Amino acid sequence: MAIQQRTAFFFLFFSVSYIPSLAVILRTTDKTVWANEFETIELTCLIESISTNNPRIEWKKIKKGVVSYVYFQNRISGDLEHRAQLREPANLLILNTSRSDTAEYRCEVAAIDDQRDFDEILISLAVRVKPVVPRCSVPVAVTVGTSSELRCLENEGFPAPQYSWFHNNEELPLDPKNSIKFINSSYSINSDTGGLKFRRVRKEDAGEYYCQAKNDAGSSQCPPQKMEVYDVDILGIFLKSFGAVVAMICVTVGVCHAHKHGCFSSKDQEGNNYKLPAQDDGVDYGDADEGHFRHKSSFVI
Repeated sequence: MAIQQRTAFFFLFFSVSYIPSLAVILRTTDKTVWANEFETIELTCLIESISTNNPRIEWKKIKKGVVSYVYFQNRISGDLEHRAQLREPANLLILNTSRSDTAEYRCEVAAIDDQRDFDEILISLAVRVKPVVPRCSVPVAVTVGTSSELRCLENEGFPAPQYSWFHNNEELPLDPKNSIKFINSSYSINSDTGGLKFRRVRKEDAGEYYCQAKNDAGSSQCPPQKMEVYDVDILGIFLKSFGAVVAMICVTVGVCHAHKHGCFSSKDQEGNNYKLPAQDDGVDYGDADEGHFRHKSSFVI
């Protein structure tokens, strides 16, 4: 009796332990993955349950609604052909990631011997890109009490970078009221667009400025540029004086040109050139070289 019970127990244990899987089940360690450009990243596709030997595994890339194969028929294809490999059981390893790899990736596993013979999992990959050197615009000279704006722009970084400004190698606080040193300053910084605006420039605002663009992948900055602050609008005076000189030169050239073409002949000259009309007194004076005259018609005394 004891032997029969032990046999029944082992049979039951063996039967429960080897019940075939009813479904293929996938999971991932992270559905949203971030990576820095040029790094290696692994997208995990873990098979938690399966009974089929040699299941069909595929990876697909979905970008802007367009679906393309990454792993198909046991080989890497597409733009990752020489930069990726499949790792057991179904993980996708991407080497030297680039900004073009930012997309959604779908892992698909088909198991024909399972009751639920298909499962898939979607993973979003975002590749961070370090900002390049931003383009900075700093006015050369401004006048005390006037408004002015410094600009900074960078278009390559991902995610979009945050901007900060430095004055004489010291970072400007976003709110000058929070700093004793800059409490009297009238500037404001837009960290999203890179603009640095002064409502009223002070003499203390003169110096070197540069901008820094920064995100999670790194930072870059433009070369320092010097801004002068003057009490008097020297630049404006110079431009006005220069404009007056140019205008005078243009007038002089115009007068000379007009005089050269005879546009200023006097009325006296025109009077001296006037010729008296010939008088018809009935006498033919003849030519000057004849030395005498003839009667043009007879007359009676």
